[in-house]
Amino acid sequence: MSQLKKVLITVPEPLLHEVDQICSDERSNRSEFVREAMRCYLAEKRKLARREQMKRGYQDMASINLDITDMYFELENEQFSEYEEKLAECESCGS
Repeated sequence: MSQLKKVLITVPEPLLHEVDQICSDERSNRSEFVREAMRCYLAEKRKLARREQMKRGYQDMASINLDITDMYFELENEQFSEYEEKLAECESCGS
């Protein structure tokens, strides 16, 4: 582990009592508890930041995806119209 630094914090007594109870149950100490709590907090913050980044990316891509969809929808409609015209020509030739 890297070099440890002492940090003095002030917490409300009910919170400290709850932490002490957990430490007793888990056979650990306050320092270990605070270190783990800090790690968990930072991991959660990173996870939320990644989600926000992905959300922004999806939102940025939404207009591009809609443009692509519209373009291919128009092309598909044109091809379908051409197909129907050719089909009608073939039907009229066979009659």
